[in-house]
Amino acid sequence: MLIGIIGAPNKGKSSLFSALTLNEVKIANYPFTTIDPNKGVTYATEECAEKEFGIKCNARNSLCKNGIRYIPINIIDVAGLVEGANEGKGMGNQFLNDLINCDGFILVVDATGKTDSEGNFTNENYSPAKDAHIIIREVVKWLGDIIIKHKKSYKGNNTAFYELVAGFGIEKDAANSIIESNSLPKNFDWSNEEAYKFTEDILKNYKPVVIAANKCDVKNINTENNIRELKEEFGEERVFECSAAIELALRKAEQRGIVEYKGNSFDIVNSNISKEQKEALGMMRAFLDSGKSNVQKLINDLTFKILNNIVVYPVEDENKLTDHFGNELPDAILIKNGSTAQDLAAKIHTELASRMLYAINARTKIKISKTYILKDRDIIKIVSAAK
Repeated sequence: MLIGIIGAPNKGKSSLFSALTLNEVKIANYPFTTIDPNKGVTYATEECAEKEFGIKCNARNSLCKNGIRYIPINIIDVAGLVEGANEGKGMGNQFLNDLINCDGFILVVDATGKTDSEGNFTNENYSPAKDAHIIIREVVKWLGDIIIKHKKSYKGNNTAFYELVAGFGIEKDAANSIIESNSLPKNFDWSNEEAYKFTEDILKNYKPVVIAANKCDVKNINTENNIRELKEEFGEERVFECSAAIELALRKAEQRGIVEYKGNSFDIVNSNISKEQKEALGMMRAFLDSGKSNVQKLINDLTFKILNNIVVYPVEDENKLTDHFGNELPDAILIKNGSTAQDLAAKIHTELASRMLYAINARTKIKISKTYILKDRDIIKIVSAAK
């Protein structure tokens, strides 16, 4: 899975990326700090299945800490986008193209309203909701312009059109659903606005955008009003109040052995810190205790609730819950809710899926068919024919 971090310049995208990945990237208070896309790995978290069985897992494709499974997710942060980016303004199309394979987006805005749409500081309140609409429209136009550019090659040619949108990660059934729900011409002889309507639906339903309302540790009436406006515009479930600066500081403090960070709280584990450090940590604790949503919740909600993934554990021995090498619960795999046991086999290896006979539910020890619909936290053995 790939998540893209997008937004106008100077909103805190690079700080958020660093907090999520602990990668050192350029962070500064001026537009276009990011020149090349930053790529890294963050983690969605879920309680590990090891607790149910009283064992200690040997995590292989993920991490496990204190009974919490950390499942890796690829993440990319590109240069700040400005109005007209799809036409080459600002850093241009080169960075939009880095986003084409993303499954979803985190759109970072400045909740304080102290930076405008081009990342310049302002003494007046600039609406972050307006900012978000501009960025979403730029991504809609960028995808739509790809469709418009290739119109001659697919007009009246279903196969060519479906191949084109498959490059966006949109399957034929999904494309047809968008066409039907928006009453678009089925010969694909679309106007520019019809093409944009198609790609707008992609972002709404297939590459969803969540809003990271950054800098919420700066308290003022504008911040409160801006958060309220964002939730009214985009829905409460897609707006996350956060502070990338606090998130980054806490994760670095954990890295240095000062705190144990738990996503929405932390414990100080090193008492040998300065008065200034204690005061700073006290301020950070007050922010977390205020009930603001945190960055880990953002990643988890995007992964599980909005992108509708579940976690499944494949094993080779359904009795010992091990792989070929005796590792207990070695892999935790993200897969779309509604996927089948055969879909899981394909995730592991295409050849395994083609030779699959049936599966076994390791909890019940019952044989299940290839078409069995997987449930969250299922532990599954795939049985296949010999080569």
